[in-house]
Amino acid sequence: MLVRIFTWWNGPGLGTRIMTRRHGAEVGRDGEGNIYYRRGAGKTERRWVIYNGIPEATRIPPEWHSWMHKTVALPPTEAPTRPRVWERPWTPNATGTVAAHMPSGSLDAGGKRAKATGDYRAWTPEAGD
Repeated sequence: MLVRIFTWWNGPGLGTRIMTRRHGAEVGRDGEGNIYYRRGAGKTERRWVIYNGIPEATRIPPEWHSWMHKTVALPPTEAPTRPRVWERPWTPNATGTVAAHMPSGSLDAGGKRAKATGDYRAWTPEAGD
């Protein structure tokens, strides 16, 4: 229990838990299971999220991200956004996982980079350019 109180990476801290219970009004939940809260109104309004699992900011979907940063006034639960035809479904950041993007020249992908061509000239301080 002490670990959860004093470490932010194991969930919300003691101050956040107390503030959420006393002052927070739940606004909604997203597909990841994150819970969104707000307190106050107008310029003094405060918005925050309690993550379901690892507290990783990229786990907030775009529609909730715009509400969290006060780009839109109403949360997606009150004013749902319609996805555009060119938008892909939201996925969390895959950096550091096996699902991460690895270009063909990446050593992790097992590829080899093409050699530098004749149009490349290395910079040297003596050249002055």
